[in-house]
Formats: sequence, C-alpha cells, structure tokens
Amino acid sequence: MTQASKTKPLLPDYISHNLRCLSVGLNPSILSAQEGFYFANPRNRFWRAFSQANIIATELSPDSNIHKILLREYSLGFTDVVKRPSRMGHELHAQDFRRDAPLLYEKIEIFMPKLLWFHGKVAANKFLNYGLNLKCEIKWGMNNIMELGVPLFVSPNPSAANASYSLADLVYYYKILAKKYMDLGTN
Repeated sequence: MTQASKTKPLLPDYISHNLRCLSVGLNPSILSAQEGFYFANPRNRFWRAFSQANIIATELSPDSNIHKILLREYSLGFTDVVKRPSRMGHELHAQDFRRDAPLLYEKIEIFMPKLLWFHGKVAANKFLNYGLNLKCEIKWGMNNIMELGVPLFVSPNPSAANASYSLADLVYYYKILAKKYMDLGTN
C-alpha cells in the first residue's frame, strides 16, 4: 500500500469574503471527504433540518456542487474546526485541535464572516479553547464572545450519533438561525 493510498482525502473549505454565515463542524466524516460535500452521510440529519427550517428559500439536493451554490448565491460557507476526516469525533486528538483550531481562527480573521454557526457545543468549545485559548460557557443559540469579534450561534450536532437531539430539535434551532441569517441581509 502506498503512502498516497493511506491518506484520506481532505474536504475543502467553502469560504470567501463577505459571508453572511460560516457553518463550522467539528470535523468531516470520511464519507463527506470522499464524496466532496459536508454532511454526506444519509443518516446525518443536517440537510433535512436545513430544508425544513427554510434557511434558504430554494430546495437544493445535497451533492458535490451544493456548497459552491450556497457560497455563491447565499453567502453561506462551510468549514471545520479540524480538517482531518474520521468516523467519529472521539477519534480526534488534542494535536488535531492544536494544529487546526488556530488555522480556523486565522480564516475567520481574514474572511470576516458576519456570523459563525457551530454544530455542537464540543466544536465551539474546542475551537475557543485551542484557537483563542478561551474557556467559555457556551449555550444553545446566540453567544457573544467579545474576544472573537463575530457573533457565534450554536446548534446541536446533526450527526445520527447525537441521539439526544431529535430532528425536530435541530429544526427548532435552525429556524432561529434562519431568522438571524435573514436579518444579516445579502451583504
């Protein structure tokens, strides 16, 4: 087996200047990295909740082109705290967060999105701890972290492994996000 075949593909960032919102997951799944789009696992509830919450007015099919459309037409970007794909988030190590969280903070400083949307308190806490050396009390919904300089919204992680929160729970938080997203305007 060659070194190249051992390396898992990385899921690219979909990020640009003047974003209304930057969606931030903990890390991509192996399937998402292979398929080339975030939340590619059909058991993941992200796309169903996203559609039901009407974050955007158009129904889109999740595929390898969806993020280009969301970025270009809706100013909605996607990235992760850690770029290394894994089957489950618990497979990540402190070194992954030490390496990648500061890089995410640099991206935020460069691209200056109007809103950060974290999928899960773990993702938000790991980013703040390793990217900014902050320990904060994170709550569901809007969080104002003065040191970050960007409003931060946290919704439950949509992974099917997060059975503590139902699809209805996700839709509830995504609808709150949708209102905030609409209030931000087009640019």
